[in-house]
Amino acid sequence: MSLSTPTRRRVTVASAAAIALASSAGLVGAVAVVGLATATPDAASRLAGDRTASLDSAIVGGQAHNVILLIGDGMGDSEITIARNYAEGAAGRFAGIDALPLTGQLTTYSLDRATGLPDYVPDSAATATAWATGVKSFDGAIGVDVNGKSRRTLLELAKREGLKTGNVSTADIQDATPAAQVAHITERGCKGPERTTAWCPDEALENGGPGSISEQLLVTRPDVSLGGGAKYFDEEVTAGVHEGRSVLEQADALGFEVVSTRAELRAVSAADQKTPLLGLFAESNLAVRYVGPEATLDGTQRPARECETNPGRPATQPTLADMTSKAIDLLENPDGFFLQVEGASIDKQDHAANACGQIGETVDLDEAVRVALDFAEADGNTSVFVTADHAHSAQLVEVGSVTPGVGVTLLTADGAPMAITYGTSVPGDSQQHTGSQVRIAGYGPQAAGIVGLTDQTDLHATIARALGLVRDPATSSANAAVTVRPGKPRAGGKVRTALSRFKGDRTATVTLKGRGMKVTENLSLGSGRASFTARPKKAGRYVVRAVGDQTGAKVVKTFKVR
Repeated sequence: MSLSTPTRRRVTVASAAAIALASSAGLVGAVAVVGLATATPDAASRLAGDRTASLDSAIVGGQAHNVILLIGDGMGDSEITIARNYAEGAAGRFAGIDALPLTGQLTTYSLDRATGLPDYVPDSAATATAWATGVKSFDGAIGVDVNGKSRRTLLELAKREGLKTGNVSTADIQDATPAAQVAHITERGCKGPERTTAWCPDEALENGGPGSISEQLLVTRPDVSLGGGAKYFDEEVTAGVHEGRSVLEQADALGFEVVSTRAELRAVSAADQKTPLLGLFAESNLAVRYVGPEATLDGTQRPARECETNPGRPATQPTLADMTSKAIDLLENPDGFFLQVEGASIDKQDHAANACGQIGETVDLDEAVRVALDFAEADGNTSVFVTADHAHSAQLVEVGSVTPGVGVTLLTADGAPMAITYGTSVPGDSQQHTGSQVRIAGYGPQAAGIVGLTDQTDLHATIARALGLVRDPATSSANAAVTVRPGKPRAGGKVRTALSRFKGDRTATVTLKGRGMKVTENLSLGSGRASFTARPKKAGRYVVRAVGDQTGAKVVKTFKVR
């Protein structure tokens, strides 16, 4: 169901016969039935008999051809309930979020970098890093462990195994959740070269580091990247062959197709490693779907009001469902794909105590989930997972109650008032995350891995198992090699050292020594490959030593200069 404008309707009775008929078509189709009445206690029931057979059919082992992971940033149980009440009614169901047959709960804590002890209320960087890499890390960390060491992500592992990959968000494409799949940096705010130089100097390109998140995205090179954050691509590259160009000009030089409108996105017919797609649809975060009354100190005691469609949302901006649908179309291929999709501004609107904003973004995510499920059902070998990175601050309270925080009262699809309050920060300040466990739901092969209580790091293993990914990077650089060209170099001439098959590593340290010369380079590896050029000035014996920074794989090559 598409909700281009707020739904103002009473839910209606769905007969037991209709529910039973839907159940016979499969569990996903069954739970797409919405509109159970609130008129009598019996009408609130969500069950239609024994579900044993349906649940049994939903548990599928083996491997999936594709995996789609959808994240509602800040989408705790309260945020889902609030959005469902408003859009579908108390006895209603979301056609996407509520349609996955298997559910569980994830623990979300991060680690304190100094002590290694649990940090019970995490941020989006550490939580995204947990499922992307399979290890716990500290707040602010992007794709690195608690020691700051880079760890391979699901997207990188999938790409290495020959799958196509995609990354979609309604935030900056460099924001914490999408960044954790494509970059490795100790501070999530280092989105472009300028801030990286100031905040992350050790990781800045001009200091031999891997560069900003924007620059690393281009190196990781997903087949499809869609979101906001265009302003960071306008910043100037500070070192290397693209020095002096903007990051966007670098993307163009590297063969990316760049689009910035919904129409341009629709017109794209292919995306692959030869011509990856980079969609940048806003300078920063994409505009939200709904706007509405401001939360105030007495908001839970005020008359109920409704949300409105955001007049500032450009018609040229694609919806999350648009981006998800197009990404799936472009990624579908005989070898399979991995796609991560984020509804980012549930969190951002929660921080702002903006109930209508967070509701609209949850509805947007639900539509994207429905797109993913429709594809998965038709494909027959695709797994879909839906979860949140962390819980947030919105709470349902009694209408008319006095609360210490700010609040608002909204009129739901039932025609009833609903009071929402925010009390994790003082009025006027950003509301804080909370440390509660979060819901996860799954469909398809290996979805049973999320049932019960698991951790976000377990989700990494579940998805890796579903896609048949090699999770031990130490074995994937076992065949690493180094070559030197020309085979018989002359003193003063160029010598090109090339690394290959370092597939378990993102970076490598290379040292060239001999005849009073020592050159050390830290190289970024794309598909396990990299190279550099030096000029040995004297004849004699030289040694090249290359070490994979992530796996420790070491290759030594000796050659003579005439």
